[in-house]
Amino acid sequence: MGKSILITGGVRSGKSRLAEDMTLGLGRRAIYIATAQAHDAEMADRIARHQARRGPEWRTVAEPLQLARTLRDTDGDAPRLVDCLTLWLSNLMLSGADWDGACAELCALIPRQSAPVVFVTNEVGAGIVPENALARAFRDAAGLVNQSIARSCDELWLCVAGHPIKVK
Repeated sequence: MGKSILITGGVRSGKSRLAEDMTLGLGRRAIYIATAQAHDAEMADRIARHQARRGPEWRTVAEPLQLARTLRDTDGDAPRLVDCLTLWLSNLMLSGADWDGACAELCALIPRQSAPVVFVTNEVGAGIVPENALARAFRDAAGLVNQSIARSCDELWLCVAGHPIKVK
């Protein structure tokens, strides 16, 4: 079975860079599974900056919704990096998909992967209570998804101000 790692933390905490380093530490070539969608110019710029940071050792697979299927399809020799679970959850919720079922499917799949997989997610529940129902539903769902994925993974890391802390 492949090693599975979840990296969480706040915005700009260093999660993605840590995940990229860890993933390449598991193999010379890697697959970057990107869940972001460029719905506006600012997000397109963010995606471009992430892509520019990665070198030729990365193959990118864009998948905003069907994460379990993509992990099954890419399982093999190369380690995979999924960046990020909170964008994936947002995509599922906004499309009306069954995010809880998708999370359960993903959790069941993680221990059966033969190649390593590193997940990035955001800690969204440490701030104030959001003012609207959708934001509160997202915050709650993100907390539940993070707990479920953390239970399914071999390791859990927390990034704080660019400093990683191994939790599990």
